[in-house]
Amino acid sequence: MTNSCLALVCHTLSDDLSGVSLERIAVPSPGPGQALVQIAAASVNFPDLLMTRGGYQFKPALPFVPGLEAAGRIVALGEALPDAPTAAPPLRLGDRVLVHGKTGGFAQYACAALDALRPTPSALDDAQAAAFQAAATTAYVALVRRGALQAGETLLVHGATGGVGWAAVQLGKHLGARVIATGSRPDKLARLREIEGVETIDLGAGLRDQVLEMTGGRGADLIFDPVGGDVFDASVRCIAWGGRLLVVGFAAGRIPQLAMNLPLIKGFSIVGVRAGEYGRRDPVRGAQNLQAIDALAEAGVFRPYIGTRFALTEALEALAVLARREVLGKVVIEMT
Repeated sequence: MTNSCLALVCHTLSDDLSGVSLERIAVPSPGPGQALVQIAAASVNFPDLLMTRGGYQFKPALPFVPGLEAAGRIVALGEALPDAPTAAPPLRLGDRVLVHGKTGGFAQYACAALDALRPTPSALDDAQAAAFQAAATTAYVALVRRGALQAGETLLVHGATGGVGWAAVQLGKHLGARVIATGSRPDKLARLREIEGVETIDLGAGLRDQVLEMTGGRGADLIFDPVGGDVFDASVRCIAWGGRLLVVGFAAGRIPQLAMNLPLIKGFSIVGVRAGEYGRRDPVRGAQNLQAIDALAEAGVFRPYIGTRFALTEALEALAVLARREVLGKVVIEMT
């Protein structure tokens, strides 16, 4: 095995990626209870970009390798930890695995704790696997655990042409909801309609009136909102009586405020969604969530749409594309 590998390394925090560079680093050695994974592909997520700016809640020590989500094969194992629980089935050399941590994915090799690795669903190739877990887990926690989506309800998905929104569209369809997807780019919405066969709304034409017209004045029962800002403001005016508004994130940049007479008058709930924290607070259900999304991937429900692929040598541009909001589906970095 080679002694060094290519990796994207953040040395200083900046808003323009000027502190991030591609370079050779030493291949890490797995410690006790760890595995060395040869990374095949990594997906680019918004937290990866925020961490290079110092704008994410988790602030890794500098320097660090970004990349919270990747997929690859186990190529070395560290010593077993005494009294460590055994994975079922146990992970072995050569196994395809999902790597989901806070950093480290944008490299040809990465070490991870064995209990942080999971077998890759056999229905997914490496690029799909790298793009799968974060989006699918967020969609599952949002729609099933927090939103209690029921068959026949109307689900409004904002940011639907991004990776997380796309996963929510797929899961909403599977659960039997009527799915209405929104976005700000007609060309991206057209591609989503072509692939997923759902109704769409161009936000440029106004949200409230379109939703009310499409639902006969009733509004949406469940709203999945990773956008915030003006989209949130319009959502509270087109939500159904007794509806649930899922606060997933603030991609628009503005954290909205709400006059509390609106949820009082319309009887709707505002529900926060933090998929990772959900699993940390409730490990039993967290494990059940992962089992559920893996089964849904095997069944063909979750199929990450990869809009753009980059080589590792182009990893800076992959982050820049995300910063410019040019993403359709998921952006993936392939290591070879």
